[in-house]
Amino acid sequence: MKKEFEHKLAWQSGLYLVTPNWDDTERLLAVTEQALQAGVSLLQYRHKTASAALRFEQAQALLKLCRHYQVPLIINDHIDLCTELDADGVHVGGTDMSVAQARSLLGKAKIIGASCYGELVLAENACKQQASYVAFGGFYPSVVKQYPVTTPVDIVARARLIIPLPIVVIGGMSPVLAKPLVEGGADLVAAISNVYNSENPAHAVREFVSLFK
Repeated sequence: MKKEFEHKLAWQSGLYLVTPNWDDTERLLAVTEQALQAGVSLLQYRHKTASAALRFEQAQALLKLCRHYQVPLIINDHIDLCTELDADGVHVGGTDMSVAQARSLLGKAKIIGASCYGELVLAENACKQQASYVAFGGFYPSVVKQYPVTTPVDIVARARLIIPLPIVVIGGMSPVLAKPLVEGGADLVAAISNVYNSENPAHAVREFVSLFK
């Protein structure tokens, strides 16, 4: 029987690992497993250029890994894939379906996250629509995502006063850059390149995890 992830569990604090656009499934799984062993709290499958067949293949394999390490798997954007695999939730962006629509389709038990960029009002709306967490960023330049770096660091502390949900920070994250955001109240740090492009992914994960101890 599949374990359900409820509020106040381990996924709500620590490193939120997001996958890169890698077509090499074997490589993706190998690095991801090293990261999971080192202490990832939450994993998001995100591959913006994959075919439907490759997305299914990779997400299915990642879900098997996540079940083994008892880490929730979140699917970026593709709610149909989340439903088909019975993954643990979805992450929706500003141009995707609303949190309310996702919640209606997935039910109360799934994790639903929302990109709020640098806008507190988006976080407030996501909260009202029963999001599980809100994500702010990008805070710093990213080698993966192209966006204007306009999210102020102090948005975390301001959000902490009015948003009763886990707060995720994303965008060019390294342990050094993430530290002031965690000190300001961020619950999770999302990272891609600093783990997947590292010569030692496990060590990179442990450096992020140490911010929360």
